[in-house]
Formats: sequence, structure tokens, C-alpha cells
Amino acid sequence: MTSLPSPLRRPPLHSPPPPSYFRRPISSVGSAEFGVSSRFSAISRRKCFCLEPSPGSLRTRRGRESVELKPELAARVRVSPSGTPSGPLSNGEAVQGPGFVEFITSERVKVVAMLALALALCNADRVVMSVVIVPLSLSHGWRRSFAGIVQSSFLWGYLISPIAGGALVDYYGGKVVMGWGVALWSLATFLTPWAAETSLLSLLAMRVLLGIAEGVALPCMNKMVARWFPAAERARAVSIAMAGFTLGNAIGLTLSPILMSQGGIYGPFVIFGLSGFLWVLVWLSAITNTPDQHPQISKYELNYIRSGRHEPSGPVAKSKTNGMIPPFKRMLSKMPTWSLIVANAMHSWGFFVILSWMPIYFYSVYHVDLRQAAWYSAVPWSVMAFVGYLGGMWSDLLIQGGRSISFTRKLMQSIGFIGPGIALIGLTTAKQPSIASAWLTLAIGLKSFSHSGFLVNLQEISPKYSGVLHGMSNTAGTSAAILGTVGAGFFVELVGSFSGFLLLTSVLYILAAIFWDIFSTGERIDFDETDLSPHSGSTAS
Repeated sequence: MTSLPSPLRRPPLHSPPPPSYFRRPISSVGSAEFGVSSRFSAISRRKCFCLEPSPGSLRTRRGRESVELKPELAARVRVSPSGTPSGPLSNGEAVQGPGFVEFITSERVKVVAMLALALALCNADRVVMSVVIVPLSLSHGWRRSFAGIVQSSFLWGYLISPIAGGALVDYYGGKVVMGWGVALWSLATFLTPWAAETSLLSLLAMRVLLGIAEGVALPCMNKMVARWFPAAERARAVSIAMAGFTLGNAIGLTLSPILMSQGGIYGPFVIFGLSGFLWVLVWLSAITNTPDQHPQISKYELNYIRSGRHEPSGPVAKSKTNGMIPPFKRMLSKMPTWSLIVANAMHSWGFFVILSWMPIYFYSVYHVDLRQAAWYSAVPWSVMAFVGYLGGMWSDLLIQGGRSISFTRKLMQSIGFIGPGIALIGLTTAKQPSIASAWLTLAIGLKSFSHSGFLVNLQEISPKYSGVLHGMSNTAGTSAAILGTVGAGFFVELVGSFSGFLLLTSVLYILAAIFWDIFSTGERIDFDETDLSPHSGSTAS
């Protein structure tokens, strides 16, 4: 006797399709339209869809950017929480976005936490000199212009390494290069007391070595984030890492006077140097270059990261460049490259001017002592870390909600430049140190939106050459930082006031924002001399 099939029994996956009059021909999902089988309606509530392949290719839209899905990939496509496709499903698995607990306990968050610690040490090591420079100048009888030269000696080394370091990062990966970088700059920090007691030349040499080693930090961070995080989480990841970077300022400025009172003028150099050696041991033993190499990563997290990278699915173009030499000429022929260079230059100008001169500014203008000067200068950096993370979350939400990457990066960078430009004008009018600190906090807090602007855009327009791009833009940024740091000292000596220099910085901020809004893009750019098309590229959406 043949039993009748149960009405609750699910039909086999390879059963013939139901008649057309039982099927819904089109289902609208967010901004995408696909032919969706009704038997997957349950899965649709989890934002994962199995799509029926149709003749030819499917086309969907994210914001104003059009994405073509090849026929062989149209059968199974992952859809993000916003309803836009974010990559093919692998082996029949439906990978959902992580919850909050899953996110904070994931291996990729451990990676970005270690990056944040490294960047915190990076800035703490460099900012110590901006606090120590006051008693050093008094004891050695240095003028302000010469004090600016001592502080800028760090930038001489920082000018040398970013391009070479970026090429090394692209070739060897972020783990090894970052490990060597932290070890070398921790050694330079640890040896600074000996160098200062030996000769001025030795002190300048240690500062240059510190700059050379720290020049690889941000390219390494960008490369590791690009490998470990899906596109929809990268702005948030960069914001977390840069929160460590900015908190390093607060840590260095706040703890340095305390450590100086307990261990002498060179106490902070010893403590921060030893901390760097400890970080290197943990980094080399617990972190891998890519998630595929990590022995403890879950299959779910690995599939989630792979699916969200948005790597081109078409044929891979063969580069005519060999080895580690990137196509510099082609890179410099593209205006989006110059938008990154200008943005990084202006970002570094403002950053290093504020970092190097604010303790002296509060000391000379408002006549507060060293501990109060460090406190007033440290508070804004703590706010910057928090605001930067909020900016990263807002940036990711805008993209997930259908806004184009180009629009989002332009918006974030405009806030990150125009906001500080206006706030610095307010700083020049402040009569009390508390009011000045409030304006400075606003300027630095709004400045953190740049982390979701040009800093993420480096990964988006060319993941392959993100390290070199960061190195090129960092070199321009370092040149601007040297000019700003040294120029501020001479400007104050000639004019007799910081206000004029702050107003000049405000004007430059606004001009840089206009340049960025005109020439930047969120689309993938082909910097290789390819065999496919001289202008081929894919949309980084």
C-alpha cells in the first residue's frame, strides 16, 4: 500500500519547479528585485534568500550604484540586513549577520583590539616628548623654534618609511611588519633617556628611529582590517583601531607628568618602551595575517568574513608590474589618489600641530602649570575616540541603508574637516582655559570623522595597494606635519601669537574639504596595467 506524502513534508531541493501560476514572479527586497521561490519565505525573515537563476544576468541597485550578478552566481546570493546583496552563499549555507555578543567575542575583534593597543602605544611614545619638551627646553635653554625642531625630528624618520613600509605590508602582510615596527619603536623609546644624556645628536637619532618604525603602523592597520573584516564593518573596525590611536594621546599626556614625578623626567620613556616589548610577544603568538590561517576561528565567522569582502568575481587581471614595485605612475595619474594625498596632508597638519603645541599653548597663553596643560590637552583626545566610533557606526549604517560609498565618504570627510576648521576659529576667541579646552575638544572630536572618510577609502579604491596608497598619502601627510610643526614655532616667534596660525589652519581645512568632495570616489580603481581593459575596475559598493 502506497502512503500519501505528508503535507508538512518539505519537497526535495531538486524537485521540478511548481507551475508558474503557483509562483510569485517578482519579490521586492529593499532596493533589489529578484524572482524568489515561495518555499524560501521562511528564510526571508532571516534576510537570506535563495534565488532562481534566470537567463542572462540579474541586476540590482545599491543607492545609485549598479551591480551586475553573473548567471552562475545568481542562484544563491546573500542579502544584507538592508536588503542589498552582499556576496554568494557558500555550500548551501545561509550566513546571517552576527549579533552583538558574537561580534565582541569574535576573533576579528581580538585582532582590532590588538591593533588599537599598538596604536595607543604608538601615540603615547611620540607624545611623551611634547610633555617633556617643556622642562628639557628650560634646562637646556632652547628657544621655541629649536624646541619645534626637536619635536619634528620624529617626523624626519616618519617621512622615510611609509611608502617602503606600505610596500612591505602589501607583500609580507601586516603581522610580521607590525611586529617589527612595534619592537623597533619600543627600543627607540626605551633608549631615549640614554640618548638624551649622551648628546643632542643621539637624541635626534632616537627620535628619527622612532619615526621610521612608527611609519608602518597605520598601513599595517589598514591591511589587517581589510583582510579580517567584511566591507560592512570596516568603518567601525577602523574607528576602534583609531580610538586606540587617539587614546594614546590622552594616556601619554595624562600619565607622563605622573610618571615624571615618580621616576624622573625620563620615567615615561622606560615604562612605555617596556610595554611595547610585552605587546610584541602577545601579537606574534596570538595573531595571524589572515582569518584563513587562524587555528581557532569558527567556520561561521570565516564564511561571514569571506562573503563580505566584495572581492571581484570576474577574471583576475594580470599586472605588468613585477615583485614589490607598485605602479606609482598610474596611481599618481588618478585624481582620487590626489584626494587621498591632500586629505592625509591636511589631517596630519592639524593633528601634529595640535598634538605638539597644545601643551605649550595652554602653558604660555593661559599660564597653567604642566600637569594642568597635559590635562587640558588630554581631554579632547578621549572625546575623539568616542566620537570616532560613533562616526564609524553611522557610516556603516548609511551604507547598509542604501547610501553609496562615495556619498558616505564625502559626508564623513566634510564633517571631519569643516567642523574642526570652524571650531579652531572659536578657540582663538576663548579667554578662559576651560572655554579653550571646550573648543579644542569640539575640534578634535569632529576631526575623528576623517577616520570614516579617507582612512577607510584607502581600502575601498584599491585593496591590493592599500598599504602603498597609505604610505604615499602618509608621506605627504608627514611633510605637511613637519611644515606645520616647525612653521608654528617660527610663526609664533615672528608674529607673537598662536591665533594667526590657528586661523590659517582653519582656512586650509575648508579648502581641503572642497578638494575631497570634488575628486574622491568610493569605486574600485584598477591601478594595474592589465590585459583586460586599460580602465577596468569594479564598483566598491
